[in-house]
Amino acid sequence: MSLRVYNTLARKKEKFVPREKGKVSMYVCGPTVYNYIHIGNARCYVAFDVIYRYLQHKGYDVTYVRNLTDIDDKIIKRANKEGLTTKEIADKYIKAFHKDMKNLGNRSSRIEPKATEHISEMIETINCLIRKGFAYEVDGDVFFEIQRFGDYGKLSGRTIEEMRAGERVDVDMKKRHPMDFALWKAAKSREPSWDSPWGKGRPGWHIECSVMSSKYLGMGFDIHGGGHDLIFPHHENEIAQAEACAGKVPFVKYWLHNGFVNIKEEKMAKSLGNVILVREILKEYDPNVLRMFFVSTHYRSPINYSEENLNAVASALERIKTVIHNINYLVESGAKTEQDDLGEKRFKEVVVGVESKFLEAMDDDFNTASALGVIFEFVKEMNFFLEKNQKNLSESAKCLLLEARDKLIGFMTVLGIELGVEKAVEELPDALIGIAEKIFGRTFEDKNEALKVLIEAREKARKDKDWAKADLIRDKLSAQYFVLKDTPQGCQIIFEGK
Repeated sequence: MSLRVYNTLARKKEKFVPREKGKVSMYVCGPTVYNYIHIGNARCYVAFDVIYRYLQHKGYDVTYVRNLTDIDDKIIKRANKEGLTTKEIADKYIKAFHKDMKNLGNRSSRIEPKATEHISEMIETINCLIRKGFAYEVDGDVFFEIQRFGDYGKLSGRTIEEMRAGERVDVDMKKRHPMDFALWKAAKSREPSWDSPWGKGRPGWHIECSVMSSKYLGMGFDIHGGGHDLIFPHHENEIAQAEACAGKVPFVKYWLHNGFVNIKEEKMAKSLGNVILVREILKEYDPNVLRMFFVSTHYRSPINYSEENLNAVASALERIKTVIHNINYLVESGAKTEQDDLGEKRFKEVVVGVESKFLEAMDDDFNTASALGVIFEFVKEMNFFLEKNQKNLSESAKCLLLEARDKLIGFMTVLGIELGVEKAVEELPDALIGIAEKIFGRTFEDKNEALKVLIEAREKARKDKDWAKADLIRDKLSAQYFVLKDTPQGCQIIFEGK
């Protein structure tokens, strides 16, 4: 099955055929950096990170561009509130954005242009639109005249009359039509501004993305992504500007939009006071849990955030981790025999066939929900095979389990959930010796010995029902990034590293 994507412009799924064979050009609208990102922002960036990863997994060379809007009304307002310059505000929240992206496991875009670094190109494009009769200047402001662009509304499917019915802003009497939008804003007192043919001012929001995406990807690039709320007016206006100036179509081949995040069945909105910042969630939950929560629903569908849903996802993720840990344990310490086949033939068929099922799900418009369904069915088969072979592990079964484990880790990596494997012994922290010496009151020269004694002591404390000592050892180890898993095979130790 070839990759098919839902194109908002076409209002249907289409076969994905990139402009250039083997290469994909993709632009995603980045943040306006005036605050920390919330989970609605995060859902967008995780969704397109998965798309980025999957396209790379399929062998495409992907040029991924995600911009930073570092000049805007909201940034100016925030700067005035905090007594800082707009640059200081932008720099502060760009740094915070990068930290959140890293914590969420998102790969960096290949190119990350800033609006303030492309003012000259924006002025050039606005001049082009004026020369071609699509824009006009009034008292230092420049507006795009939507009635001059015959295809205006083709992305959102709205008529100009329908757009007016939904407008929420006061009509600017400078405009020839109430829905005309700003390309350039005349400077106001104590606001950042740049020189232009129309006097000092700054660009409008919409022109930024048209200019930056066209500069780095050219007209007719493959994918433009963003949240569903950007379809109108932002992406509609991008199309109008780019195609009017270039005099050709299309600006973009495939328009992809992710769905909203609802909070306990209500739409997330500042007016409702239910906006949740990513940095706050990650104080309570592993980033992989939040990420898996996002990919558990198809990116175009709305998703309902609640603590109950996050906890359910955390439990599901734990099942995946546990099967990997159990395979590692059994392969390293299980009995090696050459006994009769204990389901190997059937399990081999499962292992061989699972990748095609995963790809089929992802090829259907990046359906991560279906892909996770494939993964959990695979985990179920892995657990069944483990149970039958835990006391009679042949060499062929061992190889099969390792192959299954690696495939599972690979699928999760495509989704951006990095499970990895246990760290090497030489990476154990030196602090283990100090922990052991404080608890046992004797000297340890070797950190591996210290770890062994700590684990054995905890196991004994549990058997003796000395829960205080067992918990003390667990907590001390946890502080050094060791996770202890109590399983039927005994205590498993995973060093997650700093």
